[in-house]
Amino acid sequence: MVGALMTFALIVAVMMLIVSALLWAIGSATGNYQGAARGRTGVLVALLGAICAGGALAWANFLLDTGDSL
Repeated sequence: MVGALMTFALIVAVMMLIVSALLWAIGSATGNYQGAARGRTGVLVALLGAICAGGALAWANFLLDTGDSL
């Protein structure tokens, strides 16, 4: 169950990364610098969220495997 929730969080983070990158590109193309800055911030936050969610899933799997062997 924990792995499924972490996988869901990873999927949401990657989707937000795509949306933020799209908004960053649109803001840059139209000259909307505030929108581009918010899109860039969204990309960085989503990237960190995806890294944390992926790392948490790997860490949980490691702990579960270690616990089984004890």
